[in-house]
Amino acid sequence: MNVNIFVLFFLILNLCVILGKRDIKATNRGQRRRLHPQGQQYVGFVNRNLARQSKPRHLHPPAKAPNINADESMITFLDSYIGVDETESNYNVLPGIRGHCKANGMIMYDKAVWSPKPCLTCLCSSGKVVCDEMSCPILKCGRTIIPTGECCPICTSFEPNDPGETYHPVIPSNQDEYLEREKQLRRGKEELEEELSRKGEQQKRESEEEKHNEEEKQRELEESYHREETLRQMEEEEPQKVLAEEQKNLREEIQGSKVKEEKQQLEKEIRNHSKTIEEEEEQDDEYDEYAGYNNRNENEEEQQVKEQEEGKEEEEEEEQQQVEEQEEKEEEKEEKEVEEEEVEEDDEQEEVQKEGSEEEEDDNAEYSGLSLFPSILGPTPYHPDEEPPRFSLPIGCDITDIAINCYNAKLTQIPPLSDLGLRNLYLAGNSITTIPAGAFNGIPNLKLIDLSRNKIRFLSIDRAAFKRLKKLERLYMDQNLLIQIPPQLPRTLVELKINDNLLQRLDEETFQGLGKIVNLELEGNKLSENNVQPLVFRPLKRLAYLRLGKNKFRTIPQGLPPSIEELYLEQNEIEEISEVSLNKTTNLNVMVLRNNKLDETRISQFAWIKLENLEYLDLSHNKIIHVPSHLPKGLLYLILVHNQIERIPGFVFAHMKPGLEILYLSFNKLTSNGIDPVSFFGTYKSMRELFLDHNMLKKIPVGIAEMKALHFLRLNDNLIRSVPLESICIANDQDDSNIRTLHLENNYINTRRIPPTAFCCVELYSSIILTPQKVKK
Repeated sequence: MNVNIFVLFFLILNLCVILGKRDIKATNRGQRRRLHPQGQQYVGFVNRNLARQSKPRHLHPPAKAPNINADESMITFLDSYIGVDETESNYNVLPGIRGHCKANGMIMYDKAVWSPKPCLTCLCSSGKVVCDEMSCPILKCGRTIIPTGECCPICTSFEPNDPGETYHPVIPSNQDEYLEREKQLRRGKEELEEELSRKGEQQKRESEEEKHNEEEKQRELEESYHREETLRQMEEEEPQKVLAEEQKNLREEIQGSKVKEEKQQLEKEIRNHSKTIEEEEEQDDEYDEYAGYNNRNENEEEQQVKEQEEGKEEEEEEEQQQVEEQEEKEEEKEEKEVEEEEVEEDDEQEEVQKEGSEEEEDDNAEYSGLSLFPSILGPTPYHPDEEPPRFSLPIGCDITDIAINCYNAKLTQIPPLSDLGLRNLYLAGNSITTIPAGAFNGIPNLKLIDLSRNKIRFLSIDRAAFKRLKKLERLYMDQNLLIQIPPQLPRTLVELKINDNLLQRLDEETFQGLGKIVNLELEGNKLSENNVQPLVFRPLKRLAYLRLGKNKFRTIPQGLPPSIEELYLEQNEIEEISEVSLNKTTNLNVMVLRNNKLDETRISQFAWIKLENLEYLDLSHNKIIHVPSHLPKGLLYLILVHNQIERIPGFVFAHMKPGLEILYLSFNKLTSNGIDPVSFFGTYKSMRELFLDHNMLKKIPVGIAEMKALHFLRLNDNLIRSVPLESICIANDQDDSNIRTLHLENNYINTRRIPPTAFCCVELYSSIILTPQKVKK
């Protein structure tokens, strides 16, 4: 009987424990559902595992299950059934009633289970009340909260809104399984970090090895390149040395041959003289006095000749000094009046040469019959016709009678030249960095110097470098490193090119004294209206050709000289043309303004009014929407390709005389509605070339058939669908035009529907291009 009771009791106890856990889980699950929408922190994965383990947290030893002896008697029973305050229950056993208990004034039957407080479950067992508190899972979060009506805390990161909710710190517990798992996770993490570090070190070693190998390869390549370079230099130097030795040997041979010839001639003269003396000694004694008299006369004559020669030498030295003084005076005068001084200098040089030649002829006439030893009488006279000894030029230089060309000869400095007959010097494509003061002293008669594509800087040019070049007319210094125009350039310059440099400033004194310049090119620099003075071009009285493209101008430069005929300002940032920009350039014939930011609203109506000689105007690659009005009256060529032109106003060309000859309007946005019937009025007798390709025309414009001088017509790459009769040619018209080339390809034309007489004015049908055509939409 006791055994059956015990078994029944044990089963009831287990059932109560299971029901209590389910209630706890349901309560926690419901609480989590309520907390998630409010933003409460969710219990982590580790906490959920710990909750499933449901290991109780107690400060006293854990509860023990009941032990049964062999005689089936119970010794201990659930030590964890204690009160809420961690003490044994103070519920009394009801006296006088066997097995019943009394709790809070109520009588509980044996084996009854109740919950006097939340989280506390009590049992009446044989008159004894035992209670158990529900265990909570271990939490690892920093801040927890116990919700109202719940027993166990949950994790949170917010302050409680309900004052009944209290914070509950997480009490760590020694849990073997959790610690073991944590150790395993930590161990796995450490192993993963070690493996990653190992792989990183291995990759680093591999990259270092690759880098080292690349450096070694690069070093080997550099060494091989240096070896090849040294070999090449040696190969280049050897021919130079050989050539220099050959030239030296040749000069020695020539000098030796000259010396031998002089010696032979001298020996012949001595032999002839000795023969005459012997013949005179063989004469009779009757003539001894007479011979002695003659000998005395000859000695006196020889002394007189020597005295005269010494006097003439002194006179020549004085004349040379006078000539030098005159030349110095002339140089001072040349700085003021170049043209007059050049004429005077030429006349003086001719007179000096004539005087010298006359004196030499007189000397030769006087002494030709007096002495047989001209080499002994004095030094050999200098003959200006003889060529001075030539020097050895570097490999890659070509020389002619009047020019030396050292293009791409790898020069690092200007070679020391001495040749009065040299006129042209080409040193482009080298690595020259400086121009010293005496660079051109030996070649003062140069007319052209080309120093393009070098590395010359403004500060490395001596102020007196070009001072002695009194005949220099052309100077080319494109593609160098100049920030200013070189100082003290020769006044005889006619053409100056300094394109693609770093020019940043043009002062009023930049072109002082250069009034003969006709062609000036300053493209590809950093010039703008901010660093170009308005009066900088005033000294250039003869300037006719000016290139200022590829700079930073936003307006047309001020102060352009009236003599200018061609002006190139392409690839700048010009946005406006005012009515005073070109009011003094009345001789302008060609003007190029392509690749700027112009539109017809920023072009003044009176901008071209005084340009009666302007025949060529290029406004392509701008932002023009309508063909500009008030164009120059004498305009013949108008280029407007690659704009945004939508309309050609009527009578826009009517005022031109003799009339526009070439009109390019390709690559715009022209439509059939944008061309009026009188848009081309004024060009019917003059138009020779008309380009309307790459637009949006749906029909052939009106007025083309009336252009009697038309030779080239382009209407390709439009939206044209038909060629109506008499749209290009008028049948039975005696004054019909003679079109030589007609382009209609890449439209939507059905070639089978073209009228037979549509192209009767075309000279050759082979010059009509109709294919290919696009597919109709």
